[in-house]
Amino acid sequence: MKSSGGSPRSTWRLAGFLLVLVAALGAQAEPPSSKLPGRRPDSKEPWGAFLGRAAHDTIGMEYSVQHPTNVVFLNSASLADIVRDGKLGDPKRLAELVRLLRPDITDTTDLFLFEIKPDNEESRREGRDQVGRYLEALNEAVESDKKLVGGTGFEGALFLEFENGGALWKLSWRTPEPGVILYRWSYRRKKPNASWKERAAQKEEELPWEEIAQRGELAEQAIRAAHEGGERPKGFEGQVYLPVDCR
Repeated sequence: MKSSGGSPRSTWRLAGFLLVLVAALGAQAEPPSSKLPGRRPDSKEPWGAFLGRAAHDTIGMEYSVQHPTNVVFLNSASLADIVRDGKLGDPKRLAELVRLLRPDITDTTDLFLFEIKPDNEESRREGRDQVGRYLEALNEAVESDKKLVGGTGFEGALFLEFENGGALWKLSWRTPEPGVILYRWSYRRKKPNASWKERAAQKEEELPWEEIAQRGELAEQAIRAAHEGGERPKGFEGQVYLPVDCR
């Protein structure tokens, strides 16, 4: 019986060509890191990863700051750690497959759990599913009077000013449904000789990829230093306005 398509050899050649083409296009989708100031030439971080990590760290630390007397676990703690160290129950009751999972924020005083995601519908659905799985796993292991739920009512914002009157970045977050914190970065254009509050009132724009590539790593370091009271990173001449400054 004859095939209506080309020969197997031709088909494999075409498939190979398409794979090479896709790989080449993917490699060209982002500029080489070695040509971008503010980023280590040997860095292997994907674009945007610095800002994702900065958002997670900032939101987690801010929750701890706003709840200073609560026992709060951030995403370095596993479910087993949370149940044991939070004195919620017996970690041995956790299924083997879930013991090492790490929710973004777990408050074992108020019995709240949060997952942090970028502000888009796909990530929101993913966060909702993760929160459900974490709560189901935890509540199988905790005492009956220590059941956790998705947290609500947590929101905030901070600003990064890279130089006087220069680019102004904003990180904001909200909790539109129990347990799901959504964050987004935005951008205000340069406006020399204006205060950061004046520029904060400017039109909000999407953060340009060129800015992320050039300053993403520096932004993460600057935010961490501001929260921890450390020295500002080399090359950062601006200011971080933490949520307490923005209220």
